Amino acid sequence: MAIWIILFVMCLIAAAFIIFPLYRSSGFFKPLMALIIILVFGASFLFYISIGKPNYSSVANSSVDPDISEVIKSISEHLTRNPSDAEGWLMLGRSQQIMKKYDDAISSFERAMKLDNRQNSKVLVALAITLMEKNNGTIIERTSSLLEEALILEPTNIDALFYGGGAAASRGNFSLAADRWEALLELNSLVEIHEFLERKINEWRDSSTQSALKANKKENSIISLNIKLSKEALSVLPADTTVYIIARDPFKPSPPVAVTRRQVINFPLSVFLSDADSMMSNRKLSDFSKIEVVARASLSGEPAPRSGDWSGSLTIETKSKMTFDLIINEMIP
Repeated sequence: MAIWIILFVMCLIAAAFIIFPLYRSSGFFKPLMALIIILVFGASFLFYISIGKPNYSSVANSSVDPDISEVIKSISEHLTRNPSDAEGWLMLGRSQQIMKKYDDAISSFERAMKLDNRQNSKVLVALAITLMEKNNGTIIERTSSLLEEALILEPTNIDALFYGGGAAASRGNFSLAADRWEALLELNSLVEIHEFLERKINEWRDSSTQSALKANKKENSIISLNIKLSKEALSVLPADTTVYIIARDPFKPSPPVAVTRRQVINFPLSVFLSDADSMMSNRKLSDFSKIEVVARASLSGEPAPRSGDWSGSLTIETKSKMTFDLIINEMIP
């Protein structure tokens, strides 16, 4: 009750500030003053009846998080009326994931993925993480595939880079794993675990070097390349420019079959690609009779081509056992 007395007094003060100057200048009570009084106190009365008595208990409880099961119920009811709401299915899946209802979450994410035509990286990553949680942290083939799709759509997706790095390491592709976690450091993300990331990157680089000593022997390689930059490209590309060497199916370029990267300062160089460089264990270089190799110097540092990048490509027979020459000599307009 006290709060309403205070509000009433404040209204009196407000009215006095308006009425007194008018009264002093005229010396008598004008109809305008009466109108002001009616408006001020009328507004106060309407304000009171519109909000009623203050509900202190509701204010005290406003910081309490809603029950997740109620959230799931609410979103489910919304989706019953709006089944084409992809964002709603994503929210439902995340709520179900929190409740550890993994099968339900997977179903919701798959619904969102279908509605988005597999073009939303956040949905792909959410589904990949849920599959991993359902399998007690084990990265199955489908998990890896979803993370690769997400990184093609959004190369700087933090979750995709983090889990995609772990997935690459689990396949023995330590170079790719280190590349992805280095990208996290460059994005200045996950600052609280930078020390851990740096330690694992160093471990993976050491493992990658040891693997490379074996894989880079010509007799063990599937693709053998001598790659160089044209004089024009060398004259304009900074020494620290990242060069992506991408092996892909010429009939279905995305996702790539294998990827590695170097820097302009290392050119010219020889590159040997083997099944160890494959991005997915069920999609190896040795499974293809023809492979298109694209070498792209990326000014942005990202694998997707952009204007100003330099590239070169050729299609080779994987069974030929020849060493092919590839020149990076075309600037992307």
